[in-house]
Parts: sequence; structure tokens; C-alpha cells
Amino acid sequence: MTETQQASSARAYPFHPPERLDLDPHYAQLREHEPLTRIRMPYGEDAWLATRYADVRVVLGDPRFSRAAAASRDEPRSTQQRLATGILSMDPPEHTRIRTLVTKAFTARRVEQLRPRTQQIADELVDEMITTGPPADLVEHFATPLPIRVICELLGVPVADEHRFHLWSEAIVSTTSLPPETIQEYYGNLHAYMGGLIAQRREEPTDDLLGAMVRARDADQGRLTEEEMVRLAAGLLAAGHETTVTQIPNFVYTLLGHPQELERLRADRTLLPGAIEELLRHVPLGAGSGFARYALEDVELGGVLVRAGEPVIVELGSANRDERVFADPDRLDLTREHNPHMGFGHGVHHCLGAQLARMELQVAIGTLLDRLPGLRLAVPPAELTWKSGMLVRGLKHLPVQW
Repeated sequence: MTETQQASSARAYPFHPPERLDLDPHYAQLREHEPLTRIRMPYGEDAWLATRYADVRVVLGDPRFSRAAAASRDEPRSTQQRLATGILSMDPPEHTRIRTLVTKAFTARRVEQLRPRTQQIADELVDEMITTGPPADLVEHFATPLPIRVICELLGVPVADEHRFHLWSEAIVSTTSLPPETIQEYYGNLHAYMGGLIAQRREEPTDDLLGAMVRARDADQGRLTEEEMVRLAAGLLAAGHETTVTQIPNFVYTLLGHPQELERLRADRTLLPGAIEELLRHVPLGAGSGFARYALEDVELGGVLVRAGEPVIVELGSANRDERVFADPDRLDLTREHNPHMGFGHGVHHCLGAQLARMELQVAIGTLLDRLPGLRLAVPPAELTWKSGMLVRGLKHLPVQW
């Protein structure tokens, strides 16, 4: 057992503002020389940052690290305000009690049943782009409406309201892009909106996921409180589209920046599933990290003794570039065979909608390759605008032509 590492001062974190989709080179230095380092986020107490793949898996998957313990601590975070994050703030068995209510909706079999409809939506969106003619903003006209319409149909949310709840969903991924009072307002709007839909399901039962949740909750009221159901439904609606909306243009931008890999994919469409996995590994979605786990007992991690009660934050983007796991990790290789990436996290909080996101990304990228084989940027890369002040990194707009 090594002795506790003593740090003279914690590093300010994030280390630098995110630069497009480039992973901060500081992570590679830390993986090599200081895989567990002390950091200080804009708000909350100091924490450890884990950068190696093996250590990240331990923190996310070992029950000796608790997410729920953050509720009673000054959790390290990027925002001044602390907002309830529902299921993301829970440990088993409370986490399991809620998650199992909707797990069946996101099985691989159920998601595959959604593929034809997802393909139909994607084709309709491309039809509209072709009819209007280039240039087109891929974010506005394709990447945003596709996952929104899919999650709306799965949950049973009126797609006509997509502009309202897409706006409110920014509260979940905002750090400084919205003022604190607006974040609170948007959270309130989203919860009130879902509460209204839940009330409608009681008056008029439906066969969608929201209707199934209401029936399950009302049949066994000890299983889920009304507030928990509202938060869960709002979280599914927001998380069910927000990250995929961001990753579709990120993946297109990345492929266009790697023309040899793009040509390999165009020439051999059987590479598509593996290509999506490689893009999930290669493209760092997060602008920084958060959601600290607290050690419930002393744990040796990365050659450091993490004391009971100390928070640890993991950097998934760094873990997905760990040289100990991935050969030539900074290279985009669409034929990579060994690819146990953590693009969807790990452990009990592994992304509930991972299979849905995979399917949507496969359909989105495959449709663009099939229907718009000459797809290319309509402006120089230097003129592209990027999101800022958010937990995720991505393009505000992606003007393309074909």
C-alpha cells in the first residue's frame, strides 16, 4: 500500500477551455506521470481526478465509491447552483429501483424495432434538405430533429413541442451558457411540462413509455414517488436527445477531417457499426468532468491512497485515449478491433439509452453517406462556431453542401 500522495496545491480544472474536439494534451502527461491528481473546480471542494482507463473503471464500477454521498457534501462542480440530478445522484438499491422501471424500453431488441422508423425520419429530413438545396445547416435541419422525433415517439411526447423542450433541455448541460436563474426556470418548465403529460396519461392511458411508467407507478406507489417519476421522465426526454444532437455533427466533422477513413467507410458500409464505436471513443464529448464519486473507505487508486470521504472525478475522454488499452490511441481507426471504450460510461450509471444512441448514430451517419455522397463543409473549418459554457462540446452550426 502506498502512502497518501500530498499535493502542495490543487490544479484549476478544467485545465484549459475546450478547443473544438481536441483532447487537452495535459491528460496524456497526467496518465504517464500523475494518473491521480488533485484538482479544484470553480465551485465546491477539492477532488482527485482519475485519467487512466483502469482507475476510471474502478471509480465508476466499484461500490466503494458512492454517487449519493455527494448530496451531503460541497460537491466539486462547474456551476454555482446545485441542481437535483435525479437518478444520476443515486446509488443502488435506490438507483436500481428507478432504473428498472424503464430498462425494458431500451433493450437492444426494442431499439432495433425502432430502427425502421428512425430510418424513415432520417430520409424525410434529407429529402427536405435536397428539396431546399445546399448549403444547409446540418445541426438545424438534420442532427437536431432526428433524435428529438425518435425520443418523442418512444416516450409519447408531442413532437410539435420540440422547440420548447429542446430549449429547456439546455439547462441540463449548461455551465455558464445560461444564468443561474434561467437554468432554474428551464428546469421548472421541463418538470411542469412532463407533469402535465403524466396527468394526461391518467385521464387517457396510452401504450407509449410515459403511459407505461404511469401505470407501473400507480399500480405500485411504493416503487416510485410522483416527483421521482416527473424527474425521470424529464431526464429521459432531455438526455434522450441532447447528446445525440451534439454527436451527429461532431462525427460528421471528424469524418470530413479524416478523408482516408471516410473513404474507407464509403467503400465498405459493413464498417459502419465499428466506425460508430471508434468515433464514440475518439471524439471527446465532455468539455470537462463532474459528477464526483466519494470514497466510502480508503481505496488505493493509481498508486495513491484515496481516503474515505474524498471525492474522485473521472475523465472519460482521457480514459478512451489510454495507451495501456488502445493501440495508437490518438489515431482515428474505423477498423479498430479491440475497442472497449467508455463513451457511455461504466457501472451502474452506464448510459441507459446507449443502445438507442448507437442505433440513431448508425442511421444518421449511414443515411448521410448514402444520400449525400458528396457531403462536405460549406465554409472553411476556421469559420465554424462552437458551443461554449456547456458540459458538452459541439458545433452550434455545421453548414454543408453536396
